[in-house]
Amino acid sequence: MTADVQLLLCTCPDQATAEGLAEGLVGTGLAACVNILPGLLSVYRWQDQVETADEVLMLIKTTAARVAELTAHIEQQHPYDVPEVIASPIVGGLEAYLDWVRTCTTAS
Repeated sequence: MTADVQLLLCTCPDQATAEGLAEGLVGTGLAACVNILPGLLSVYRWQDQVETADEVLMLIKTTAARVAELTAHIEQQHPYDVPEVIASPIVGGLEAYLDWVRTCTTAS
């Protein structure tokens, strides 16, 4: 039953924001692990203009049961008006790792 584990993507304006969000997500059990990847250049449309920005990407591992609460947490804590939060099911992987994600994100 792998699809219950999810990978979420979320961009942040800087390393400090990503680290703060990651610590909050892992600390509250909403995520088992967050990888932070610096050096991202984003090109996007915002308010009818094409924009570019240096950003940091978070790769967030959680379960489907925690996605809504995790998304709400990011929406409340993120500095962007519309933060990127994209969830994808994980369809395969090392079962011991996926079990670890499930254990770390079990709601109390």
